[in-house]
Amino acid sequence: MQKIVVLTGAGISAESGLKTFRDSDGLWENHRIEDVATLDAWQRNPELVQEFYNQRRKAVLETTPNVAHYALAKLEEQFEVHIITQNIDNLHERAGSTRVMHLHGIITKAQSSLHPKLVYDIVDWELKMGDRCEKGSQLRPHIVWFGEEVPMIEPAAALCAQAAIFILVGTSLNVYPAAGLIDFIDNDVPKYIIDPVAPPVHRYQNCITMLGKATEKLPELTERLLANA
Repeated sequence: MQKIVVLTGAGISAESGLKTFRDSDGLWENHRIEDVATLDAWQRNPELVQEFYNQRRKAVLETTPNVAHYALAKLEEQFEVHIITQNIDNLHERAGSTRVMHLHGIITKAQSSLHPKLVYDIVDWELKMGDRCEKGSQLRPHIVWFGEEVPMIEPAAALCAQAAIFILVGTSLNVYPAAGLIDFIDNDVPKYIIDPVAPPVHRYQNCITMLGKATEKLPELTERLLANA
């Protein structure tokens, strides 16, 4: 099977109704990013950060995948599909995709605040102050906050280097290091770019830009790729 590597960003989840931290007012659900998405914020006011992500988690669990998520899952009928997502929701998995790499963590898991390799599934939507890991430290959201290292970036880069087909969907290529993953795609590999506004890909070869929403363009691309498989 040919290997398809997909890089997804906030745009695909926004079409399911989830708000992103790059809204026009610069706020994420009425909070400054510096107050809820940094290690300093956690150290300064862990109760606020915990409650913020509890509400985001609840919203994710109340949201359903959209047709774009299902289109990517359908590609697995004929391709080996690997999704690298910048999103912290689990909508790809719930749509049926079986190989999903979360660059920035996933909101349905918790990690130790002192031992980040200790990771746990969260039952339901609430993570409470006082919930502790097996070594006794407070559990925090399993999220890569701004200023923290992105531990999955090297495996993601290695995966991109193996792609026979690359799909970029719902991302502006403004957030690094994720935006640099396209540099690991071979020049000869076809690169499908799906977004209402074309990201800056003019210096890359073999780019096919499909301007529009993911829910409009991904099902169309999926049918095309399956027909030609």
